[in-house]
Amino acid sequence: MSEKETNLNNISYIKDRLSSGTYSQINRMLNSLNPSDIAHFIESSPPEDRDFVWQILNTDIEGEVLNHLSDALQEQFLKNMDAAEVAEVTESLETDEIADIIQRMPEAVIEEVLSSMSIQNRVRLEEVLSYPEDSAGGMMNTDVIAVRKNHTLDVVMRYLRMQGSIPKSTNKIFVVNRENNYRGSLNLNKLLISDLSLHVEDIYEENDMAISISMDDTEVARTFEKKDLISAPVIDDQGKLVGRITIDDVVDVIKEDADESFRQISGLEQDTFVKTSVATKSRAVWLGLNLITAFIAASFIDIFKDTIAEVVTLAVLMPIVASMGGVAATQTLTIMVRGMALGQIGRTNILWLIKRETLVGLGNGILWAIVVGLITSWWFQDTLIAQIIAFAMILNLLVGVLSGVFIPLLLKSINLDPGVGGTVIVTTITDVAGFVSFLGLATIFLI
Repeated sequence: MSEKETNLNNISYIKDRLSSGTYSQINRMLNSLNPSDIAHFIESSPPEDRDFVWQILNTDIEGEVLNHLSDALQEQFLKNMDAAEVAEVTESLETDEIADIIQRMPEAVIEEVLSSMSIQNRVRLEEVLSYPEDSAGGMMNTDVIAVRKNHTLDVVMRYLRMQGSIPKSTNKIFVVNRENNYRGSLNLNKLLISDLSLHVEDIYEENDMAISISMDDTEVARTFEKKDLISAPVIDDQGKLVGRITIDDVVDVIKEDADESFRQISGLEQDTFVKTSVATKSRAVWLGLNLITAFIAASFIDIFKDTIAEVVTLAVLMPIVASMGGVAATQTLTIMVRGMALGQIGRTNILWLIKRETLVGLGNGILWAIVVGLITSWWFQDTLIAQIIAFAMILNLLVGVLSGVFIPLLLKSINLDPGVGGTVIVTTITDVAGFVSFLGLATIFLI
C-alpha cells in the first residue's frame, strides 16, 4: 500500500473515531501524518472537532501544520497562544514562513514573539517584516549561501560541508563581492561536476537574473513562470544581496491569489466550515448587491409594461436576449481578467483586442440571431417578432462583448479588482440592454 493510501486510510479512521467519540489510537495516528495532511484534515473538520485535534498534536510539528493552514484558521489558533508558545512552535520554520504566520497577530503580540526569539532569528524576521507582505521582500527568506568569485571550487565545497546542511530548494549558490553586492550565481550541478581546482569566476553565471526587493508578489510569480526558476536572489535598491525566493513560496502566492479571486467573485468565505452567522452575513452583501441590479433591470421592463400587456409573447422571449448577452459579456470579461492578471494586456494591444471582440460579438450575434429568428418564426408564426428578436440579439451581443472589455479596464483604472465586481456589472448592463433593445423595438414596430 502506498504512503498516500495509508494516509487516506488513517485520516478516514480518525474521522470515524472523532464522530463516534472513541479517541484511542488517534494521537499516534494523527501525529504520524504529514503536516500538510494534518492541516487538510483540520480544515475539513467541523469547528467543534478542530480544537481537539490541535490540542493532541505534538509540539514539534505544530509549526509546520500551522504553516499549511488557511489564514482564518491560523488566526483562530494563534489567538489562544501566548508569545512564547508561538516562538516555540515556529522555531523550525523558515523566516518567510514565520513572518506570514505572526503577521496575523496584533502588533503588541508580534513584539512579544520577537523578544522571545534568539537575536539571530529576531534580526532576520524583523528584516522580512519591514517589507509589505505582498512584495518580494515579504516573501523572501534571508537564509542564503553566498561566496566570492575568487574562491576555488574546493574551498566552496569545504564551506558547504562545514554548514552540515543547505536550505531547501537550493539549486544555486549566489556570488557576491566584499560589499555583498550581487554578481551572479553558481549552479550546484556545475559545482559538483567541475574540477575543484577551478575558481568560481570560471564557471559562474555573471549577472544572472535577480528579483528586486520591491517587486510585487504577482510579478515575482510571473517571473518564476517565464524563467522556469527554482530559486532566485533578492536584491535591494543598492544591488546588495538580501535574501532569496524559492518555488514553494511562489506556489503559495499562486494558490492564495487564485483562492482569493474565486472567493471574492463568489462572495464566499475562506473557511468551508465557517459559522452560520458569518456565512449569512458575508453572502448577504453579495445577494443584496445582486438584488439591486435585478431591480434596476426590472425598472426598465416596467417602462414597457404596456407593450408586454399588448403582446404577451414578448414576455416569453425577452429572457433569451438578456441571457445570451450575459453569457457573451462573461466570456469576454473572463478573457480580459485573465489577460490582465497575466500582464498580457496593455496599450499596445488593447485596440486590437477591442476590434477582435467586436467582430466576435457581431459574428456570434448574426449566427444566433438567425437561429433564434427561425425558431421564433416557427414557434409563434410571426415573422415580425422574429425579425425584432434577431436584431435585438445582435445589438445585445455587441453590447455584451464591449462591456466585457471596457468594464474591467474601468475598474482597474480606479484601483478595483476587475474579477470581483465585473460579473455583476456586465450582466446588469446586458440585461438592461437586452430588455431595452427588444422591448423598445417591439414598441416601435408592434404597438
